[in-house]
Amino acid sequence: MFESVLLFAVGLVLLIKGGDWFVDGATGIAKRFNLPDIVVGATVVSIGTTLPEVMVSTTGALQGSGAMAYGNAIGSIICNTALIAAISISINPGPVNVKSMKTPVIFFFSSAAIYCLASYILGEFPRWMGFVMLAVFVVYMILTVRNGLKNPDAVEAEEEEEETDAKGQWKELVLLAASAVLIAVFSGLVTGILMLAAFAVYFFVKQNVAKKGGEKAMWEELLLLIVGAAVIAVGADFLVEHGQVIALGLGVPETVVALLFVALGTSLPELVTTITSLRKGRASLGVGNVIGANVFNLVLVSGVAVSLAPFPVPMENELLNTGLNMSLVLEIPVMLGVMALMTVPALLTKKLGRWQGILLLAIYVAFCVCQFTL
Repeated sequence: MFESVLLFAVGLVLLIKGGDWFVDGATGIAKRFNLPDIVVGATVVSIGTTLPEVMVSTTGALQGSGAMAYGNAIGSIICNTALIAAISISINPGPVNVKSMKTPVIFFFSSAAIYCLASYILGEFPRWMGFVMLAVFVVYMILTVRNGLKNPDAVEAEEEEEETDAKGQWKELVLLAASAVLIAVFSGLVTGILMLAAFAVYFFVKQNVAKKGGEKAMWEELLLLIVGAAVIAVGADFLVEHGQVIALGLGVPETVVALLFVALGTSLPELVTTITSLRKGRASLGVGNVIGANVFNLVLVSGVAVSLAPFPVPMENELLNTGLNMSLVLEIPVMLGVMALMTVPALLTKKLGRWQGILLLAIYVAFCVCQFTL
């Protein structure tokens, strides 16, 4: 059990760092083709930051753990809304851009209707539904890019500066080296060595870029892209495999681990974005990113997983021995409820209120307690 907890944590580290490297490489390559920043942000960056969730859900589905894929999508949305966005709203409520918010909100609830059809009526996620979700994702991306090109002022974009101080680099180096050692000790020497080699490649590229004053060559961006994708894949595999072991050890269904721990871990990029936006006085940017991420969780994350490996709605999570499926009685309603609580008043009043953030945080705490007590 202790070994699984360590490797589960290592999986989270790999997902987060691999996602960062993938986005860096993909963004650099995209900009080489002179794509506008809004197009890069709405496509390459958004997809890259959602890759951890995609890999976890797809890996779970392919390994026969539909509960992991199912719980990760729902849990990430609840975590994004009732924890991450709620923190932002509670600390810094304010006006919202209704025009830019309408499209993702409409797409979210339309996609949620597809999800509810599969969960409540079909009792399964068939492959054709995965294709429908991916089609919705493509339409959403086209509209997002088109609206961004038409109204660039309506779309907020932010480029974060990389941490370049020596102290920050040493912290990252120690964290990744410790991860490689843990992998070698508990998961296999070959995997540990391969991860250590991947980390070495990353630091080589980083130091080489620093010497040239921040300019990346095409081959360096491709290396970051490949290394990032490989690290994400290994991290997702660790999360799914050891998440199942943890669930068994705790005596809880896999969906609980996916809903709480995996969802929180894969939502860390959104949490970092929200905290950074708060620090810079741009809370609405963090909230906007959360809404977009929630759409991606429904149509991209679930769409890829279902298209590759269809799965039934998990039934092992029963509500107080009543025979009722907890995901249908509690989890999906909470997912829809927290999104409605955050977006509907904002669309009507053109602002986010502190009361919304506080209420959302209270709901998240109650939801977490219910997962272990009901």
